[in-house]
Amino acid sequence: MHAHAVTAAAAVAALGAAVLLSPDSDARFARTAQPTVIAHRGASAYAPENTLAAIDKAAELGFSWVENDVQRTKDGRLVIIHDDNLARTTNVEDVFPDRAPWKVKDFTAAEIAKLDAGSWFSPSYAGARVPTLETYMRRVERNHEKLLLEIKNPELYPGIEAQILKTLSNQGWLNGAHRSRLIVQSFSTDSLRAVHDLKPALTTGYLGSPKTEELSGYAGFTDMINPSYTTASESYVSAVHALKGPHGKPMRVFTWTVNDAATARQVKGYGVDGIITNKPDVVRDALNAD
Repeated sequence: MHAHAVTAAAAVAALGAAVLLSPDSDARFARTAQPTVIAHRGASAYAPENTLAAIDKAAELGFSWVENDVQRTKDGRLVIIHDDNLARTTNVEDVFPDRAPWKVKDFTAAEIAKLDAGSWFSPSYAGARVPTLETYMRRVERNHEKLLLEIKNPELYPGIEAQILKTLSNQGWLNGAHRSRLIVQSFSTDSLRAVHDLKPALTTGYLGSPKTEELSGYAGFTDMINPSYTTASESYVSAVHALKGPHGKPMRVFTWTVNDAATARQVKGYGVDGIITNKPDVVRDALNAD
């Protein structure tokens, strides 16, 4: 090869690398040979779910993608918790015994901040707190992690989509540099449509298994269909991949919640793009063993 040809080839290669690494590129939509492993509520088999300890554990295990759940307090603060009540994962019944049924929306952020969100899991996590979204995002940033954020029970919290997006924007997570590190998902089509309308550049995912003939209706507002592994199949994944989402790229599939090696290998065979799991190390080892 002549010298000028070598130089030209090098320039093309460099340009290609720049496109792949550009914050505004479509690397977030790229298919990979191995499914992405997402630590569900953090590494929640090893630390209390949706706490800073859980995402720290995910980082310690070597995982960059974490999933969380967002809800809203009585005084309008966004907090990271899965259930719509506080009883399962905090000591709210001991601290506020007369406040049944202990719904998140009935407590202020200051009251929730008093609760122990770790002892139920293990005495070694006593004193862990329910983090606010702001606190959580700062830790995700510190850990250099990526976030699959679930809007939980949006019907209980009118306008939560705009509030979440404002918080993410204030934390710097809606700029080009972070766009490939964020996916917003929900079981609610209305909630996802709201997110897409407010911030069309964001990647979104629908949690559930719409009928195959209905999938095209989702392609206008969501980039992903994320079914339970119990409803996933090779033909279903292929049907999703055959469609293009709102950004003109093939739709993807993240499946949940896979916690054993056999199921991880099974869903990999279906062609899924991501596996959401409480045991990310187990899933990673299973995928790498193939």
